[in-house]
Amino acid sequence: MVRSQRHRRDTAGAVGEVDRDRFRARTRGTEVVVTRRVGAERQQSWNRGGHAWPVLSRPRPMVCFMGLVLGCDLVLAMVGAVITPARVEEIAAFGALVVCAAVCVEAMRRLGTPSGLARDLLGAWWLPTILLLPPLYALLVPIPVYVHLQFRIRRTVAHRRVLNAGSVALAGFVSSWVFHALPANGPVRAISMPVSAAESFLLTPVGLLCGLSCCALFTLLNTTVVAAAVRLSSPDTPGRCLLWDREALVTDSAEVCVGMTGAILAGVSVPLLAIALPPVMLLQRSLLYEQLQTAARTDPKTGLLNATTWEREAGTHLTRALEGRRPVTVLIADIDHFKRVNDTHGHVFGDQVLLGVARTLTHHLRPTDLLGRFGGEEFVALLPGADMAEACRVAERLRSRVERMELVADGRNITITVSVGVALFRVHGDDVIELLASADHGLYRAKDAGRNRVCMPPTGPWAVPGGMGGSPSTPVREA
Repeated sequence: MVRSQRHRRDTAGAVGEVDRDRFRARTRGTEVVVTRRVGAERQQSWNRGGHAWPVLSRPRPMVCFMGLVLGCDLVLAMVGAVITPARVEEIAAFGALVVCAAVCVEAMRRLGTPSGLARDLLGAWWLPTILLLPPLYALLVPIPVYVHLQFRIRRTVAHRRVLNAGSVALAGFVSSWVFHALPANGPVRAISMPVSAAESFLLTPVGLLCGLSCCALFTLLNTTVVAAAVRLSSPDTPGRCLLWDREALVTDSAEVCVGMTGAILAGVSVPLLAIALPPVMLLQRSLLYEQLQTAARTDPKTGLLNATTWEREAGTHLTRALEGRRPVTVLIADIDHFKRVNDTHGHVFGDQVLLGVARTLTHHLRPTDLLGRFGGEEFVALLPGADMAEACRVAERLRSRVERMELVADGRNITITVSVGVALFRVHGDDVIELLASADHGLYRAKDAGRNRVCMPPTGPWAVPGGMGGSPSTPVREA
């Protein structure tokens, strides 16, 4: 059996004590999950009581930043509690919004949530609280909701939930204060402005415009806080992962529309919030469906396409290339001596290597290139429009970039190298399976020649069952 066929099954190695949840900070209410891998020794130390507070194992700038956010929340809560009078109608509206958020959380629990993904539409309930109620309530509303999330959806390290709640609370208080400051004719009066005045202002054209602006301000502030947190905790996280993409902007727009609708309905009558609840639950269901689809298409360790999805999409690219008579090349990169890395430094470090190689390959390929994880330590890329010369230049660049990766294990710098096989469409194969087999053959030649190099297979239809082997050739490009 051809080796590439065997590797179509994506094998998963032992993960060990790994905390692999990824940070997603593109929507309001997003759970801040900072990429962090904990070594086995540190995890055992925690289990023995050496670290009763896991937050203390975070980088010091991250801990200080978290303390700053929570400190600001505490100061604002004390000021708001002193200035804001207790009104029955405001407490009732606050309770109704918390109940609506709790219903959505229960709906999320019944539907199930994909591992590693944490998008939600809880902002649909943050926004009415921000626009209608005094700022103190915007500061308090995340507390019961995130406690509910912690115990009903997925338990995680407590400081993550605390940071999420603190981020939403801080952004909500500031946005609510800005919204209430205009009709209250003063920044101090804005904190104690009654709900009736906010309702009247929101139902005016100027109030609607100000409400939309404050929703945007809330999104910006919340995203800034969580982006700063993940940057301080994991400095190597790519900056583009901290910003919005097209999908997130669409989700945010829908969330703002539903939140504004809920605020207007609650402004007319609090029981009318029941009208906004079904659309929010339907949008949440569709959002979770998209996330489940994404989880089914990607490799959980690296975030790249899995083998099945890559082969399906590669077949589509080859069909287009055949119709347009454009060149296409396939690369297979295999981490050299990966088993030795796992045996020497453990599977936790091995996972770091996989993720580091995946990031390096992603950063140095074009957005139009198709990259996936093909096997345990193998990565495969399809380069549309690239001939053999260009593909070899790309493969050599990837090989050299991986070799320059900075990885530290046991206090020592570890050098990781890859061997790469290259195959050209219509020269080494006429479909995905033939191209994979040809590139795999080139990969074997690179390993036989000493590893850490780029090679191509012999020219000819050797990958076709029953075909004749081609004449030997020299490596295309070597390190």
